[in-house]
Amino acid sequence: MNALAGRADAGASPATPEYAITRSRRKTVAIYVRGGKVEVRAPLRMPKREIDRFVLEKEKWILKSLAKQQAQAAQREAFVINYGSSILFRGKPYPIVPRTEKHAGFDDEEFYMPTGLSRSQIKAACVRLYKILAKAHIAKRVDFFAPHMGVVPTAVKINSAMKRWGSCSSLKSLNFSWRLIMADDAIIDYVIVHELAHIKEMNHSARFWAIVENTLSDFRECRRKLKELQSRLSGEDWSD
Repeated sequence: MNALAGRADAGASPATPEYAITRSRRKTVAIYVRGGKVEVRAPLRMPKREIDRFVLEKEKWILKSLAKQQAQAAQREAFVINYGSSILFRGKPYPIVPRTEKHAGFDDEEFYMPTGLSRSQIKAACVRLYKILAKAHIAKRVDFFAPHMGVVPTAVKINSAMKRWGSCSSLKSLNFSWRLIMADDAIIDYVIVHELAHIKEMNHSARFWAIVENTLSDFRECRRKLKELQSRLSGEDWSD
């Protein structure tokens, strides 16, 4: 496998973005736009002119994707958590307020913080609380759904994954991103049921989706709302 920077041949549109080419034993060509960069994955012997032509055909989509990612990056850079901000918990906004307590907490009405914290300290405290709240709620819902679905996970863990809401290992261990606790209850349940279904079917076959639908008939709507939440969070910097 090799990679090199490339541009379309002379005479091509000057707006065509620069891109990297990664060649492998694949049979088709594909374009990936990630982190503000464009990568073209192509077969080993595919002529450069054919790759250039393919990129030009997809130029409008590439430029649109780059613009979207740049806008999201600007939003993340401007994202601020401070006293007075509101953050999501189980689909509802709650305020962050200062208190005289020496520790941060959540009382079902607000996220409270010691006074005098910096923005980064407030954000870190929110993340710590999110992890605790996620562990408690998600474990409880797993315990609710697992018997109904006839499965027994070996473990339920909370991680900091940013691109995956949940996962199921071959050892039947379930992992969930703490960010999932920002979603409303129906969406959280959908992700949990999705991963529990993988204990029976480690794929996304028709049998898999039948298991999900048998447990949650409205899973399609939940999946749509999950994508909306993902779009919102892509403009917020919740790295930890």
